[in-house]
Amino acid sequence: MIILRGGRKLGNVDEGRRGLIFGVLAYTTWGILPVYWPLLEPAGSVEILAHRIIWSLVFVAVLLAIRPRPGWWSRLREQPRSMRYLALAGGSIAINWGTYIWAVTHGHVVESALGYYINPLVLVLAGVVVLRERLNGTQWSAVGIAGVAVAILTVDYGRPPWVALALAASFTVYALCKKQASAGALESLAVETGVLFPLALAYLGWLELTGTAAFGHAGWGNALLLASAGVATGVPLLFFAAAATRVSMTALGIMQYIAPTLHFLLGILVFAEPMPPARWAGFCLVWLALAVFTYDGFRRRRRLLALRENGPAPTTPGVSVEKSAGARRP
Repeated sequence: MIILRGGRKLGNVDEGRRGLIFGVLAYTTWGILPVYWPLLEPAGSVEILAHRIIWSLVFVAVLLAIRPRPGWWSRLREQPRSMRYLALAGGSIAINWGTYIWAVTHGHVVESALGYYINPLVLVLAGVVVLRERLNGTQWSAVGIAGVAVAILTVDYGRPPWVALALAASFTVYALCKKQASAGALESLAVETGVLFPLALAYLGWLELTGTAAFGHAGWGNALLLASAGVATGVPLLFFAAAATRVSMTALGIMQYIAPTLHFLLGILVFAEPMPPARWAGFCLVWLALAVFTYDGFRRRRRLLALRENGPAPTTPGVSVEKSAGARRP
């Protein structure tokens, strides 16, 4: 541990570096997944989604068997509220996964990048509507700029960017449910995929009965790739969990832009999706909104750290501590 002036401790530097590495690995893995999903053809989007659900549950079950967490299922069952939120989280992440897989396999990689770019702003807006949180002027400016960007992209596409909006909205619902459920990463993923497992298995059985299934009928390579969907889902989640315990939320907030940036680059450089001037203008406004939002986060964090470092302001007779410190609050 490193001791700073005044006795304040800074976390182990090696752990911090490991956290950054894990974070970069997590978001980079998520960022290059658009290359993976097309490899699963001739399986359709819904079949790929069903396999992702099933093999993710298998992967999580193996991990829980290797590193058991005694009593986790009993504890969750005694919390029906958490179970309800995890079931809702499972439905929302299924929508998110399904929309994302469809987008990547149907030439909408750039639009999927837009969805993950605007997701932080949609999360903040959801906090205002659902959790009654309050935004400052700078945050409202970022949301307003993003709104203008969506309007420009709606005109450019000739329709609302529904792929991006569906991705951002479904992940926002997922995040809110996870926040309310307060369960571990692996345990919650086990419940979420467990809720969806019967539906996924029934759909794959129906495909098999109708002779339209790809799994087992398109070669061993295709079958192995479909089964690997669980690994592709679970591994970056483990990287993220390892990063979240070692680095600050600010660092994670910055790293989250790695994934959509890789999506964007893959969309225009590998999948050769068109980027007319109006679309560039819309994306530039989104990036401006994110820059404003990120700057405001850094500014508020610096003020909070300064308050913690300096302690409360001295009080004067008749003036409360809260009022005397109020002028210096972020």
